[in-house]
Amino acid sequence: MALTRSLFNDDHEQYRDALRRFLDKEVVPHHARWEDQQYVDREAWHKAAQAGFLCGTMPEAYGGAGGDKLFSVVLMEEIARINATGLGWSLHSEIVAPYLLHYGTEAIKAKYLPAMARGEMIGAIAMTEPSAGSDLQGIRTTAVLEGDHYRLNGSKTFITNGYLSDFVIVVAKTKPDAGAKGTSLLLVDAHLAGFTKGKPLKKAGLKAQDTCELFFDNVMVPAGNLLGGENQGFIYLMQELPWERLQIAISGLACAEAALAHTVTYAHDRHAFGQEIAKFQNIKFQLADMKTEIQVGRVFVDRCIESLMKGELDAVTASMAKAWCTDMQCKVLDTCVQIHGGYGYMWETFVTRAWADARVQRIYGGTNEIMKELIGRSL
Repeated sequence: MALTRSLFNDDHEQYRDALRRFLDKEVVPHHARWEDQQYVDREAWHKAAQAGFLCGTMPEAYGGAGGDKLFSVVLMEEIARINATGLGWSLHSEIVAPYLLHYGTEAIKAKYLPAMARGEMIGAIAMTEPSAGSDLQGIRTTAVLEGDHYRLNGSKTFITNGYLSDFVIVVAKTKPDAGAKGTSLLLVDAHLAGFTKGKPLKKAGLKAQDTCELFFDNVMVPAGNLLGGENQGFIYLMQELPWERLQIAISGLACAEAALAHTVTYAHDRHAFGQEIAKFQNIKFQLADMKTEIQVGRVFVDRCIESLMKGELDAVTASMAKAWCTDMQCKVLDTCVQIHGGYGYMWETFVTRAWADARVQRIYGGTNEIMKELIGRSL
């Protein structure tokens, strides 16, 4: 008997039930089409907002529901359960919105957060550059203060929600010779002159996610769109990254759980040499190993979530969760593909799509090698 979870109350479970019904009706039937067009329809964002699935943890004063982060955990788990990797709702609600809430002026919060909760504005955050991925100190995009505006120049790549974005939080150097201490965060509206977007990038997985390049050519950004203090951006990023990395662990673990469930069903349905393949000792042991590793990960991640709720989650522990869970996720999915045999290489099979989508989990949010470097520095 699996260990029972104690994180959620009746409200969370009712939310989970409503979310499952919504996803089954409004997402599952359309996801293959979204993969073909490389982005999710805006209508899906509007319907999610109407159903209360955007910015649920934001304060009611700014259009949110004032819920705790456990509601966001439920959202991530249920999206991962169906492998709806095109949806950028968690990034919008649990990465972009918190930056505005924590570091934005009252004017920014009043203007953008309610619009985000209504699905009228889609938010993105632009950190990665062609020559700067996990090394955020190596960014080259610059923002020079000229009067009451910043002149923004540079480019970003691999930006989730970038193609549909109505605004982007841009990480830029405001003091180029100061390294990490010269980084700032600017809120940049998509309609500003000089701000252009590339076409959605063709990726090995996450095909429905509107990932694209962004270009800034002398974009004049109002000085009031600075988030927090000038040259404090790197500190803000480090403060927010533990939650971002735990989100990756949460989705990775939930995806592995779903893939195992699909594989167990397949192993009982598929017959070879006169019996279910689940009865062969090799398959049985593989399923047992996956179940065990997933259960170990579940206990650790749930403990991390408890620490998050108490305000005690630290960067090192979050790095452990992100690295271990995504390594485990990819290992589990590769085994699931192998058990499915030829069907495991067919795109219509759940584990095939999940396998392709999962590979980037070990790269974004800081590569797993960087996670190990951060952990190692603490020893």
